[in-house]
Amino acid sequence: MRKNSIKNTRVNGEVLRELSNIIRGEIKDPRINPLTSVVAVEVAPDLKSCKAYISVLGDEESQKDTLAGLKSAEGYIRSKLAKNINLRNTPEIRFVLDQSIEYGVNMSKLIDDVNKEQ
Repeated sequence: MRKNSIKNTRVNGEVLRELSNIIRGEIKDPRINPLTSVVAVEVAPDLKSCKAYISVLGDEESQKDTLAGLKSAEGYIRSKLAKNINLRNTPEIRFVLDQSIEYGVNMSKLIDDVNKEQ
């Protein structure tokens, strides 16, 4: 399976949907911020590994706690993912903090400030 194939795109979408449902509804870890969202998922073509880009609305301490909570619940998340998605191999999940939403909000604020000055 190639990286940009239709099958890989479908697998990415399905893993993204299930991962966000699991994080939102089934994990009871108090370290995980309730405003955590899965932005994107990249599953390797061999279905062995997966990068999940996570966005956390909150301060830096909340983001670190959420990542620590997700890393500790990785086995539980992987087992739930295996039950919900019928794949030959259940990918090993690596959580990556995504700053793009926060960066976009900050840039929008800076643009608004420049427009107000003019």
